[in-house]
Amino acid sequence: MSESPVISAKNMSLIFQTNDGPVHALENINLDIFAGEFVSFIGPSGCGKTTFLRAIADLEQPTSGTINVNGMSPKEARKNRAYGYVFQAAALLPWRNVEKNVALPLEIVGASAKEKQKHIARTLKMVDLEGFEKKFPWQLSGGMQQRVSIARALAYDAKILLMDEPFGALDEIVRDHLNEQLLKLWEKSNSTICFVTHSIPEAVYLSTKIVVMSPRPGKITDIIINTLPKERPLEIRESKDFLDIAHKVREGLRASHSYGED
Repeated sequence: MSESPVISAKNMSLIFQTNDGPVHALENINLDIFAGEFVSFIGPSGCGKTTFLRAIADLEQPTSGTINVNGMSPKEARKNRAYGYVFQAAALLPWRNVEKNVALPLEIVGASAKEKQKHIARTLKMVDLEGFEKKFPWQLSGGMQQRVSIARALAYDAKILLMDEPFGALDEIVRDHLNEQLLKLWEKSNSTICFVTHSIPEAVYLSTKIVVMSPRPGKITDIIINTLPKERPLEIRESKDFLDIAHKVREGLRASHSYGED
């Protein structure tokens, strides 16, 4: 792990101005994320998890404080293609097949045909979708569509992957499978991942660090270091160590008055 964080927020707050008055989405966020970490953000709806990801991606601008990505402002990091973004829905273009969906960001940056083919082949192999290059989104399952979305986010060698609850709409069996694949992808790509979730088991299974957030105004109320080994078969979720960490997360949510019934 490098000494300098790849993402650093200092005293960051963000207020939305609405017709009903200001909405304090984030308040006094201080967080360092280092290269190679898998950081999950968990908390109730409206606590600012997605807003924080959007601030990293230069889709929202802090009202006060600072946020840096690879030592740059989010705007500079966006121009330097420092990150890939995976949304809650796959958001694939239905008239483009798999390889052309993955190629989209490469086309935007003017990559050559040879570069595009190399990156498409590499990223589709990483997400286990070789042989599906000519398929269209409607021919794929929901889980496969999200894997195409992840491949697209990684297409131009982004070392930071921002993932906004990408598996939330999928059934539990598919979600488990994609969690396993995501851990393998993280190991192969050596990426830094920021991952928004509402699921305690998902956060514990995937993460090296779990950031617990409170209801609006969104604050970081706890940061839990995950001590599970890097090799994590699904069965590890039944282990005492896993259950102990899940208990810490649950208690952190309760302490911040953010834990409710699903």
